[in-house]
Amino acid sequence: MTAPAPIQTTPALFSRHIAVLILLCMGCAFAGNHIAARVAFDDGAGVLLAILMRSGGTLLVLAVLVLWQRQSLRLPPGAWRWQVLLGLLIATQSLCLYSAVARVPVALALLVANVFPILLALLTWAFGGPRPTARTALLMGLILVGLVFVLDVPGRLSASAEIGPQWLLGVTLAFCAAFVFACALWITDHKLSQVRGSVRSLLTIFIVFSSVNLAGVSGALADGLNLPATSTGWLALATLVVLYGTGFIVLFISVPRLDMPRNAPVMNIEPLATLLMGWIVLDQMLSAGQIAGGVIVVTGIVLLTYRKSAQPVAKAV
Repeated sequence: MTAPAPIQTTPALFSRHIAVLILLCMGCAFAGNHIAARVAFDDGAGVLLAILMRSGGTLLVLAVLVLWQRQSLRLPPGAWRWQVLLGLLIATQSLCLYSAVARVPVALALLVANVFPILLALLTWAFGGPRPTARTALLMGLILVGLVFVLDVPGRLSASAEIGPQWLLGVTLAFCAAFVFACALWITDHKLSQVRGSVRSLLTIFIVFSSVNLAGVSGALADGLNLPATSTGWLALATLVVLYGTGFIVLFISVPRLDMPRNAPVMNIEPLATLLMGWIVLDQMLSAGQIAGGVIVVTGIVLLTYRKSAQPVAKAV
């Protein structure tokens, strides 16, 4: 005779203003994480080192939480290959985004990387999902128009403007981060939706940490594990770990009570918070046209994702 299964209770939702406040704080924490990364990179720290410290600190805390909750790490049949691919995609996204942050203004990199909802909608359609509606297509066009201004395409195409290789590489890496992240979200939604979110998060972070370790040991990325030159860089790395880890863990604990399908668009405060922090901390200021383009991009993304359920795990990692 088997014991009856325990009754699963749904935690009570936070009030709307509390949920929005939490998400605003988490968006600002993730923005601060990228600003701290740029400070560390400017001080000589390697990109792999930053990802290694970020994922390692988060992995440690998340492993303690999962063990404390006594959750099984067993995956359904056929899910492991998709879980490994998800981890590798998130590792690639982290590498591309941090590499972009090291080369172009942080707010610009974040605005370009945050076009992933467009790529996700197109990817879903390409793999047999619903065709984007007229409203979705219109918002996609609006976001692309905003990106034209964010990237200052008219100015850079003028005869007097010079497009440097670092700018081109940084923007390309940010686009790659957006594409890879869209692929990761598609896999999460279509191949790993039956896996418990906390387990998926832990395994994803573990794969990110392991793959970055392997890349560092193999020397695949030159100067990837360089140490900061001064205490400023080390302080920036520590700040990065704290901000990212805090944002991840708070979301991990609070997601069931945040009414994410309704409140997820609030997280799009991240690129705007990055713009403000980049100006205050790094003295990086976009032009008036780029700021206007950023507002258009963020507005389009909020409207595009407003009715969709959030992907808190993928976002956090």
